[in-house]
Amino acid sequence: MSQASTLFTNPPARKLRMFESTLVLPAIADAFRKLHPRTQLRSPVMFVVYVGSIITTLLAAQALGGHGEAPFGFIAATAVWLWFTVLFANFAEALAEGRSKAQAASLRSLKQSVTAKKLATPKHGTTWLPAPALELRKGHTILVEAGDVIPIDGEVIEGVASVDESAITGESAPVIRESGGDFSSVTGGTRVLSDWLVVRVSANPGETFLDRMISMVEGAKRQKTPNEIALTILLVALTIVFLVVTVTLLPFSLFSVAAAGSGAPVSITVLIALLVCLIPTTIGGLLSAIGVAGMSRMMQANVIATSGRAVEAAGDVDVLLLDKTGTITLGNRQASAFVPAPGVTEQQLADVAQLASLADDTPEGRSIVVLAKQKFNIREREMAALNATFVPFTAQTRMSGIDLPAEAAQGATTAPSVVRCIRKGAAETVRKYVESLGQPYPAAVAQAVDDVARRGSTPLVVVDGGRVMGVVELKDIVKGGIKERFAELRRMGIKTVMITGDNKLTAAAIAAEAGVDDFLAEATPEDKLKLIRSYQGEGRLVAMTGDGTNDAPALAQADVAVAMNSGTQAAKEAGNMVDLDSNPTKLLEIVEIGKQMLMTRGALTTFSIANDIAKYFAIIPAAFVGTFPQLKALDIMHLASPASAIMSALIFNALIIVVLIPLALKGVRYRAIGAVALLRRNLLLYGVGGIILPFIGIKAIDLLLAAFNLV
Repeated sequence: MSQASTLFTNPPARKLRMFESTLVLPAIADAFRKLHPRTQLRSPVMFVVYVGSIITTLLAAQALGGHGEAPFGFIAATAVWLWFTVLFANFAEALAEGRSKAQAASLRSLKQSVTAKKLATPKHGTTWLPAPALELRKGHTILVEAGDVIPIDGEVIEGVASVDESAITGESAPVIRESGGDFSSVTGGTRVLSDWLVVRVSANPGETFLDRMISMVEGAKRQKTPNEIALTILLVALTIVFLVVTVTLLPFSLFSVAAAGSGAPVSITVLIALLVCLIPTTIGGLLSAIGVAGMSRMMQANVIATSGRAVEAAGDVDVLLLDKTGTITLGNRQASAFVPAPGVTEQQLADVAQLASLADDTPEGRSIVVLAKQKFNIREREMAALNATFVPFTAQTRMSGIDLPAEAAQGATTAPSVVRCIRKGAAETVRKYVESLGQPYPAAVAQAVDDVARRGSTPLVVVDGGRVMGVVELKDIVKGGIKERFAELRRMGIKTVMITGDNKLTAAAIAAEAGVDDFLAEATPEDKLKLIRSYQGEGRLVAMTGDGTNDAPALAQADVAVAMNSGTQAAKEAGNMVDLDSNPTKLLEIVEIGKQMLMTRGALTTFSIANDIAKYFAIIPAAFVGTFPQLKALDIMHLASPASAIMSALIFNALIIVVLIPLALKGVRYRAIGAVALLRRNLLLYGVGGIILPFIGIKAIDLLLAAFNLV
């Protein structure tokens, strides 16, 4: 499933364009609703502009009555553009929230009022009685059958069924849910397609996964992250500094300071315009929109973040722990070669290996059958015709194979009257099995096992009776392009660590081929937890993925913990993100989204502060040239008049917010470069550009105002 795919397909959803009417019109209405003082107070920078808008509006009303400190037209125009500045900032936030609210509306449509089959109390016996879904509570037991909508989140405790999760994941292919293991979790709103399941409810109404998803995508409920709070404090500090400067200049608005009476007073309207242009209104107006858009982009990638803090932490991650199977490699190991033991031909090994794999439905087992057929044209035989007994793999024996009766044992190494036992399994397990039978384990086979492991493949030893026949090499293919992705992360200063249950030789070979920085072999849950804590002890932020109950401790410890939606409830509760696609490689994309959000915030902050520098040269000479004629030397822009200069700066200050809304919502283009290179790029593009653009923009607006005699 691609990133561009929609999150919900019932009803079919489409990707929302940034400025389509279904988003823009509600956002315009929300921009006016956000003019409430309590809402404005959440952004101290824009609250200063808000107060300035109110004051200039009152001054305009006073000027309309003939008692103004400046011409009515100038004060009114100033008030209008100040209000526009506030409204444009509100619009940016509302538009970002609107995209999230549209996603939330799609989610709400999934919530259906259904009747569940609840296990009756013991006095009624083992019967299932109808009960409204809203009456279900954590710990209750329900039955869902083919065609039923699963009413609430739970864990399968009995049964196996095919479940359609397309309403949640957007993926049309059904999935298997069964009791035990890592695929026992079911989500409310999905539908059972076949068979039946007995489910133990794991959440109360209002606390389900779907409810948490709705809550998280609502932009209005997004809490500020630590970095965002720190940046807000910085912006407030800058605002206070300029507010103090403006208040200090207030006496100039009340009387002339020129000793001979030739100086002109500075109006309060001009001081308010000066303050608004000096404080970082651009980033102040877009800061909230950037955060909301970051979570929205995560949703577009089919990832539910339980908090904005998790998204931001993803951008600060400097260590990635990645599972080998399915993340770094394709996951399905395929037989690639037969390595016979001394005295055994490759065809004999292939024949015995195929016999051992006839009833093995795993991808590895099927690939052995196919490879034997491809290399030696050994036709697949029927288990029924051989009258063979399949020996499945168990945790105790750690081997699988078949037992053939005496009459089917032609060509066997054992006596005709003895059942022929063919086994395949891990090298160490087979070695112990052979030695327990009193048979030798060839040194050449042990060497072949080591050689296969060094190549990053998995050795599987085949034994016929007591005789070791050789080794089957199972190769786990490293995903194409993964090495380049890891190289990009390395350039960004992010360390990649592969986690695998393989032995150290196999792990080292795969790690070298994939290009990861380090690996943890033969990993247990305790090993993962210890590794995460050691990195965190060094002051690093760690991200990892997981889907099983045994991953829960490590997920709970990691700074960014991505649980697979197909995994257990314990894993999803331990993580701070849930990948609806259950794609382990999504972790790389999550880090990129987090980085992109931080890059966007940093770029626009740089641009905003640089912007202010240029506005100083436009408005300060214009504001005080009447009082201090010497400031005329700073008028390097040669604007038409003081009034035109002030109005041009105000108009540019308001319009630049509108121009930057698409960048705030879409995000700065992600580039895999280090922190130093990123800082240099930001300073050149958004710093230098932020200084040059206002000179051009303000001058252009000044020429238009002068041409039409608007000031």
